[in-house]
Amino acid sequence: MNFRPRQNEEPEINLIPFIDVLLVILIFLMLSTTYSKFTALQLTLPVADAQQLRDHPREVVVSVAADGRYAVNKSTLEGRRVEQVAQALTEAATAGRDSVIIISADAAAPHQSVITVMEAARRVGLSQITFATQSSATAGK
Repeated sequence: MNFRPRQNEEPEINLIPFIDVLLVILIFLMLSTTYSKFTALQLTLPVADAQQLRDHPREVVVSVAADGRYAVNKSTLEGRRVEQVAQALTEAATAGRDSVIIISADAAAPHQSVITVMEAARRVGLSQITFATQSSATAGK
């Protein structure tokens, strides 16, 4: 018989395996998480109404043909120089500097022809320029 008093050993929690498991889980989460900086931004995007009335007097439509000829508001220009296009833009811009230039160029038009219209608009002081396009669905029609 064993008459010696028993020593009460307190249970010991070994933390090293616990920390190892937590580090592995942390590394797994860091590698598998995708970080997106855009989710932090709450944005309210603008809405466009297609039925909204357009301010047609402010628009000046400049058409550029495939051979480089110009038409301002459906009236054909005789020359192709920057000064002639600038003069036609001055006459067509009834709203002054608030006029919007819409460049409607043929897909085969020379790049220089479009640049000439932009340069003429700059010389006249018209800075609001946009380009007319068509959707690919209506291109073949």
